[in-house]
Amino acid sequence: MMKAKTLGLIHTSATLIPVFQQLCKEYLPGVNTFNIVDDSLVKNIISRGSLTPSISKRVADYVSSAADSGADYILVTCSSIGAAVEAAAAQSNVPVLRVDQPMADKAVQAGKRIGVIATLATTLEPTSDLVKRRAAKAGKEIELVSKLCEGAFDALMSGDAAKHDEIVTKALRELSSQVDVILLAQASMARVVDGLDEADKKTPIVASPPVAVQYLASVM
Repeated sequence: MMKAKTLGLIHTSATLIPVFQQLCKEYLPGVNTFNIVDDSLVKNIISRGSLTPSISKRVADYVSSAADSGADYILVTCSSIGAAVEAAAAQSNVPVLRVDQPMADKAVQAGKRIGVIATLATTLEPTSDLVKRRAAKAGKEIELVSKLCEGAFDALMSGDAAKHDEIVTKALRELSSQVDVILLAQASMARVVDGLDEADKKTPIVASPPVAVQYLASVM
């Protein structure tokens, strides 16, 4: 009898736990999961303006802690700490996936003009950079259009989810006429897509959580 596999999830927001729990239930039915959450990581990145060495060290500590906890695979669900995740993955004896990598690969396959949309500048940059690197790795020429939704993140943090959704929706509409595929740089934006009407979904919109978990289902 094979021992059930365990997936360790590292989050920078507790709001993502139910999102990933649902996806894991759907795509990884036989896999055990556990969660590590530290919402100070993103707050620190925002206050310090970038991913500092001390924040990266904490990410690496969480990765090794997840490995010590018995994870066979580790998924880090925040793209703002992507660079730290890749650095930690290189040191880890357990495979580590940054949540937006499968999404970037999917986008590179989907089209030449790729739109990236984010509510935080600290996430827009790492996701855009990742898409460029994954395209280079796949040997594909791409055009990248990045769009920052000014004010949306602050609205969400202050409890005005409706304003956040409105700003993101407007940006998605503007971007959809310019590109072949749109990437959501933050998992927290995925719910906005559910509220869009069909006319706004002509351009494929890819969110990282389902794509990442589907990818894990293929490798676990």
